[in-house]
Amino acid sequence: MKASTTSFWLTQYGPYQEGAPLSGALDVDVAIIGGGFTGLSTAYHLKKQEPGLKVAILEAEIVGYGASGRNGGFAMTLFGVNFGYTKLFHGREHTRQAHHYMERAVDLVGELVKDNAIDCDYELTGFLRVATTPAYERRIKGEIELAKSFGLTGIDWIDKQALAAEVRSPTYLGAWWEPRCALVNPAKLARGMKRVVETLGVQVFEHTPMAELRRTKDALHIKTPAGEVHAKKLVLATNGYSRLIPGLERKQVPFFTHIVVTAPLTPAQLNEIGWQHRQGIEDARNLVHYYRLTPDNRLLMGGNLVTVGYGDEMNLDDSPAAFAQLDHDIGEIFPCLAGHPIAARWGGPASVPMDLVPAIGHVGDERVIYSLGCVGHGVSLTHLNGKTIAELLTGRKSELTEMFFVDRKVMPWPPEPLGFLAKRAAIGYATAEDWWNERA
Repeated sequence: MKASTTSFWLTQYGPYQEGAPLSGALDVDVAIIGGGFTGLSTAYHLKKQEPGLKVAILEAEIVGYGASGRNGGFAMTLFGVNFGYTKLFHGREHTRQAHHYMERAVDLVGELVKDNAIDCDYELTGFLRVATTPAYERRIKGEIELAKSFGLTGIDWIDKQALAAEVRSPTYLGAWWEPRCALVNPAKLARGMKRVVETLGVQVFEHTPMAELRRTKDALHIKTPAGEVHAKKLVLATNGYSRLIPGLERKQVPFFTHIVVTAPLTPAQLNEIGWQHRQGIEDARNLVHYYRLTPDNRLLMGGNLVTVGYGDEMNLDDSPAAFAQLDHDIGEIFPCLAGHPIAARWGGPASVPMDLVPAIGHVGDERVIYSLGCVGHGVSLTHLNGKTIAELLTGRKSELTEMFFVDRKVMPWPPEPLGFLAKRAAIGYATAEDWWNERA
């Protein structure tokens, strides 16, 4: 699949001037592998903290090629999967800390867009997690009660009638309402951040994959197809593609999620649905649906069926079964949209650790930092993770660098073929529980 067609966002971006690949030798203070949100944010905050640092980003394809240019564009507070899972693995206090971290992350995205005049169709719309069966209503209300028991605020239940005043579907029974959620065009955000970091003096090399990493006492040597970077420190901002990085290959695995975008909705369709305030929406399934309106009033819907590969397989963007299921699901949720034309289809990898919680850490030695495990909710998380990584690299200590998921012990996925069986078992369990919660 060509990079220009990996998502609706990238396809609709318009003319884009790709950066030249690295050619020859380059000496820097910090090299960053990955030109997505994590890498771009890390570079930005490094230059803001220490403007004299020499920083280079090496992107294997083009900026925004990976998850950063393929996601639904939700900048939201969700950390990992839900409060319950985070509490199970990391306890009450860490769950509370994680939510406050994510609140700060959502706010940071808005600040970056405003302070740097990034044109990315930013909308602070709020978020609805809708209940579509009594079982999901109980699940959502339980999560809200759990949040309140942690002392968290800004999340409330709205009933069926109040929800219908916002957006209408015959499947809705009520919803979690949270005003802190923004929608963006992720490709525009990534490429806007590229422009910003380049004005700060960061060198961005596209079509420059890391072919080899060699460590010596004095430097880290990153070999590329046509050059070599000698760096004092290195950031592996590779998320789902960490599967291809020695030392990270079992800290997470890529689960591929899929998205469709419709043709623009008609005024009559919009009137029937309502959705006047354009909130981002998810449901409460394990294999979640997530959906929103684009600026030109197309419906974007992703989720439900998930695909996984064996070993290092990363070419699972295309899934006719997942696309067909989403087409069907649109008509189930919004009957007036049944059969409405689909304008674009694509997929991409979400980075999933075994315990469903993100991680920032060091690998090999203190000079190399990685970030992974966004679990499909990384638009806001990656930007604050970039600031956290920058503080770690410059030796600062703060609330960010002391977060529990920094240098935490990551439970590894099993080696293949057990790893593939574990992934399939996880999907099978999630599917079976969704079926149980949705049975007639």
